[in-house]
Amino acid sequence: MKNRLLFILKSREGHWGYGSRESGLSNSVRFVVDMLNANGIEAQSVEVADNNAIDREVTAYRPTHVIIEAFWVVPEKFDILKKLHPQVQWIVRDHSETPFLANEGIAFGWTVDYLRRRVEVMCNAPRAVSDMAVVAMGCGLDPSGITYGPNVYPVPRLCDIAPHARQQGVVNIGCFGAVRPLKNHMTQAIAAIAFAESIGSVLRFHINATRVEGQGSPVLKNLRELFARSDHELVEHGWMPHAEFLSVLSGIDILMQVSFTETFNIVAADAMAMSVPVLVSSELPWIGHYAHRNPTDAADMAQGLYAIWNENEHERLKRLLKQRRDMEVYCARSSATWQRRFGGKARLVGTETQSMANA
Repeated sequence: MKNRLLFILKSREGHWGYGSRESGLSNSVRFVVDMLNANGIEAQSVEVADNNAIDREVTAYRPTHVIIEAFWVVPEKFDILKKLHPQVQWIVRDHSETPFLANEGIAFGWTVDYLRRRVEVMCNAPRAVSDMAVVAMGCGLDPSGITYGPNVYPVPRLCDIAPHARQQGVVNIGCFGAVRPLKNHMTQAIAAIAFAESIGSVLRFHINATRVEGQGSPVLKNLRELFARSDHELVEHGWMPHAEFLSVLSGIDILMQVSFTETFNIVAADAMAMSVPVLVSSELPWIGHYAHRNPTDAADMAQGLYAIWNENEHERLKRLLKQRRDMEVYCARSSATWQRRFGGKARLVGTETQSMANA
């Protein structure tokens, strides 16, 4: 029997503005599902209200593998699910590095509890795989239960890459994504102001202001108070469907994602697809050093913005094509990783990995 993958996400309660419940997580899962189906590996994603709806979806789809996206299913639930569906390989997929997970109070305890139940933990970043393998070994468990399942992204056509026109006297810089301390909005805002002052332009600093998480409220308050007193403008966007967000990016001159921790960053990938030059930290795995700046140094970021702004038309296009090429290479490797793992026939549970628990 060929592999059939079912990705299960938890439905969002409410929304983050403009009526949208889409998230970076739901978009990233959609991209993986599309890639798998395009390569002849049957896959589907569904959203459920809670743990109790998982059995219904698995019964309906009859998958060989179920991938739970992020940490939201209590470990004890797998005791029931494994009995109901003994031929299914259960996987929980982690989308965060250790610094972010450290703020999720259940992540590491649940990882150990999953592994003890022979539930695989799949990470979307190599460093997270390494860290979780240490967690497994430190708790007397087999680290082979920690696996790798990277992000992919639909790479745009070469003919779709072209520099944007710019407004005179105004610079639009995007720093999108949920407002969280580890996203580093404040230092990036200071860098953007320094850059705008250096070129004698008014800064429009664009953020998503309706999704505030992980003690991000003081960050948003500080941004609002700073810009209210400055000669520059804070442009607050609601959380919107992916297609609308891509349209917003068409009006952005430079995107900043100089974060303290990332595993992929869909926002930067979207900017790449929309021909927006990106300035990021070295945490983003798919883009080269030419786009990297120090997340603790606003002056270094400002210099990076200035360098991008001063590029001529040929240099701007070269940068945009380089961004695209970096993504193309990354996604080719990611796709190969998924195809190596799931491209063959399904195997019975117990032969995919060695036993992951002592007891």
